[in-house]
Amino acid sequence: MLFSALLRNLPGLLLLLWPLLLLPPPAAPGRLTRASVRRLGTRVPGGSPGHFSARATSTRAPYSGVRGSGVCKSRPLDLVFIIDSSRSVRPLEFTKVKTFVSRIIDTLDIGATDTRVAVVNYASTVKIEFQLNTYSNKQALKQAVARITPLSTGTMSGLAIQTAMEEAFTVEAGARGPTSNIPKVAIIVTDGRPQDQVNEVAARARASGIELYAVGVDRADMESLKMMASKPLEDHVFYVETYGVIEKLSARFQETFCALDQCMLGTHQCQHVCVSDGDGRHHCECSQGYTLNADGKTCSAIDKCALNTHGCEQICVNDRNGSYHCECYEGYTLNADRKTCAAQDKCALGTHGCQHICVNDGAGSHHCECFEGYTLNADKKTCSVRDKCALGTHGCQHICVSDGAVSYHCDCFPGYTLNDDKKTCSDIEEVRSLISIEDACSCGATLAFQEKVSSHLQKLNTKLDNILKKLQVTEYGQLHR
Repeated sequence: MLFSALLRNLPGLLLLLWPLLLLPPPAAPGRLTRASVRRLGTRVPGGSPGHFSARATSTRAPYSGVRGSGVCKSRPLDLVFIIDSSRSVRPLEFTKVKTFVSRIIDTLDIGATDTRVAVVNYASTVKIEFQLNTYSNKQALKQAVARITPLSTGTMSGLAIQTAMEEAFTVEAGARGPTSNIPKVAIIVTDGRPQDQVNEVAARARASGIELYAVGVDRADMESLKMMASKPLEDHVFYVETYGVIEKLSARFQETFCALDQCMLGTHQCQHVCVSDGDGRHHCECSQGYTLNADGKTCSAIDKCALNTHGCEQICVNDRNGSYHCECYEGYTLNADRKTCAAQDKCALGTHGCQHICVNDGAGSHHCECFEGYTLNADKKTCSVRDKCALGTHGCQHICVSDGAVSYHCDCFPGYTLNDDKKTCSDIEEVRSLISIEDACSCGATLAFQEKVSSHLQKLNTKLDNILKKLQVTEYGQLHR
């Protein structure tokens, strides 16, 4: 009898099992890459090529898949699922949608201060299954999702988005206010063409701060998905050919909602030090001796010399690595403490540059001098031969003749002869007149010579007396003025 009953109901069983027989084999478990999304979305209703492909590369690091690894932690969200349960979604397919929702919940940190979840169920009517503040633990949420039943007829996607915006994303329903900086995210899942207008209401939802993701299945209208989703569309629009593979998208949303630790991934762009702040946030700091620039990432060396905290006695010099060193003025040397300076005796060191004589002035300074007969040049270091004839200190009565190299000799005007002192001159005629042409050995000649000498001496005495009288008169006149 049992066999007969099976034969009678065989057509109905085949009709029920036929969609399952057409499903593709399940994909191997693992993370669904952007390339996989592209493969699943290559065909749209009617067999025409899909217009949405994933970007060839992704700046987002791959999700580690290990909770507590320190690389990824889900960001706090106000998350609302908007799920299509119209008649085109068969009971088994609707179960797949609920599994998809539950798997995403599994990847989230659920709680009053973490992620809050609500579900909006829609067909021709809209029903809020539970609000953001209804459940605060993961197990209760998943049980509530499992109890959701389809609403059957119609596909009022625009009405569903409006209801979520006006009733689910409110503070009264558990959404956190704008000051909390908690993202508001909605994921709409549909397999058909909306029977109402979605463009305007979706635009208003996005303008209110709601980030919209659109997941299309099987007969979903791609243009409607584009109108509903946020931009960039390649990150917010997904298409799968059957409900049998929709669960695989949960890994994609796990990556999307993951707050990556940029410091651990090395993608922070901090020039020196990256500091994790939690929830995927970080900030940059600088090594000692540097300060953070206005861009919040790069660092510049602190000018410790300008801060006047260097302790250098004389000169502070900045180094490229944010440090500094001390130097001294010319004539000083740096002491062992590398900060204070001591005066150098450049004369003793032989570094003075003086051509002749170095004279130490103390306090690290000095000056140059020259040997006698030389004069210091304008460079204050070298010396040149001094011309004593030009200086007028030679003592020559008539003419001084320079011989170079500080020597000279005296000469006389024509008609005069140089005396034995090599400086004074005498008239040649007078000298000659003193010498008699007579024989110097005869007595008469001697007497004649003596008389002439006496006569000359007398004349000289007379001249001297006259000169003395004139001097006395002059002195007397000066005293009685």
